[in-house]
Amino acid sequence: MDNQFAKPTVLVQRVASVILVALLVIFASILGVYLYRASDPYVQEVFSLNRNPARGEAIFEINCAGCHGKQGDGHVGPTLHHVSKHMSELSVIDQITSGDTPPMPKFQPDPQKMADLLGYLEEL
Repeated sequence: MDNQFAKPTVLVQRVASVILVALLVIFASILGVYLYRASDPYVQEVFSLNRNPARGEAIFEINCAGCHGKQGDGHVGPTLHHVSKHMSELSVIDQITSGDTPPMPKFQPDPQKMADLLGYLEEL
C-alpha cells in the first residue's frame, strides 16, 4: 500500500520541479531584459539628470494629454495618477519609448525631456 502512495508523490514532485524550472527561466529572462534596459546609455543619461516637473508638464500637455487627459486622469488612455507607485521608472520609460502598446505611439524625447516628464509623472 505504501507504493501506491509513493508514485503520486514522485509524480507531484517531478511536476513541481518542472514548474519551478519554468518559472526560474521566465524570471531570469525578465530580469535579463530589465538589467539590459537599465544599462542602456539613454536610460542611464535620463536617470543622471535633474528633473524639472514644470517643463515635464509642458511636455505632457503637448504629447500625452490628448489621450491621458489634461491632468493625467485618463481619457482614451489610462489614468496616470500614482503611476510611479505602480510602475518603475524604467518601465515608464520603456512604455513611452517602445510603442509596444498600441494605440500609444512610439515616442523618444531627448534625455532631459524624458527626465522632466518623469518628474511631472511623479507628481500626478
